Amino acid sequence: MAAKRQLKLGAFMRPVSIHTGAWRYPGAQKDANFNLAALTAYIRRLEEAKFDAFFMADHLAVLNMPFEALRRSHTVTSFEPFTLLSALAATTSRIGLVATASTTFEQPFNLARRFASLDHISNGRAGWNIVTTSNPDAALNFGLDEQVAHADRYARAREFYDVVTGLWDSFADDAFIRDADSGIYFDPNRLHVLNHKGPNFSVRGPLHIARPVQGWPVIVQAGASPAGRQLAAETAEVVFVAPSNLDDGRQFYADVKGRLAAAGRERDHLKILPGAFVVVGETVEEARAIRAHLDSLVHAESAIASLSIALGHDVSRYDPDGYLPDIPETEATKSARERVLALAEREKLTIRALAQRLGGYSGLSFVGTAQTIADGMQEWLETDGSDGFNVMFPYLPGGLDAFVDKVVPELQRRGIFRTEYEGETLRENLGLPRPANRFFPA
Repeated sequence: MAAKRQLKLGAFMRPVSIHTGAWRYPGAQKDANFNLAALTAYIRRLEEAKFDAFFMADHLAVLNMPFEALRRSHTVTSFEPFTLLSALAATTSRIGLVATASTTFEQPFNLARRFASLDHISNGRAGWNIVTTSNPDAALNFGLDEQVAHADRYARAREFYDVVTGLWDSFADDAFIRDADSGIYFDPNRLHVLNHKGPNFSVRGPLHIARPVQGWPVIVQAGASPAGRQLAAETAEVVFVAPSNLDDGRQFYADVKGRLAAAGRERDHLKILPGAFVVVGETVEEARAIRAHLDSLVHAESAIASLSIALGHDVSRYDPDGYLPDIPETEATKSARERVLALAEREKLTIRALAQRLGGYSGLSFVGTAQTIADGMQEWLETDGSDGFNVMFPYLPGGLDAFVDKVVPELQRRGIFRTEYEGETLRENLGLPRPANRFFPA
């Protein structure tokens, strides 16, 4: 009998809950985003449950909303990803450590160096979530007067990827001889100087760090626009996406996986993990009550601001009990705007109702018992909707504990989630190959 396909599970942990009301929920750790002891406890629980990765989003500015709304956000203070993940690497041994880093406001050499360091520090558990940064306020923190155009951000990202991966390949795997008798530390014939010159970057190299343990840290990508899908097909090994339902998930899955052959890649060398907001109860009714309580904790100021961010357009000027007018495109994220407009049209939501939905969490959710949640996840896996999920918890620690204690054993009982890690590196556990060195092929 053929082995069952296995779910891959990441945990979306910055913010520790995507839900705006999470920090207000009874029993929630209110400062969980900025509490090292709490975050250490969370990642240890996730590793005990055999999660593939601890996934950190990142922001290069406070959320672009008025302070009247921002004052209600638990994301206003958070750790810088590399600093936190390096600390968490010392307290774990198997779970992957995925950091978000922007190709719009970073430089390839510095970023390649930080990820190579994290991969060595963690013994091969690093992952890079490539983002192009849609927050217009981030530009103001990096010497720009306005946001970089969407198309330009993606063109820069593609070249950025080539430079970073080229720098990771600076040294052959066997370059370091460390022969004390001869006094030779490394073989200069096994060192490549990149000398990259392109439209966006001029980088000599080489990177002065040994090749990462995994060859390259695992490449993660989160864009769902046409440009984002193509970038994923060419570069990504994990895609974090936000479909609203299974039909949308299957369409995205077929589209992106269908692009791989043209990019010279194998279908299974890219894992698609939709974000899934999961609320667990002893009964479906109890789970729905938890979700309803969470949603009731989202303040209207925060909800309207969240809607404005998603649309890239200030909607506070409109009648909240009316419907959205035509919203022009901006240089903000295209896929988020399209999802919100589709939701408003599909359910005929007023601005107030749409904002309240979005202010909590409007994307894919599994709300029910361990059995019904496992049913849903299994259906996505077995009908080519996904290869797993990036799980978002409703509040911490209770929402995480409920998933680990109830849903994970049910998935394991069905034979669709591991009971032990397959290997020691993130690549091994995801079933991804170690990339060959382009300059020193085996």
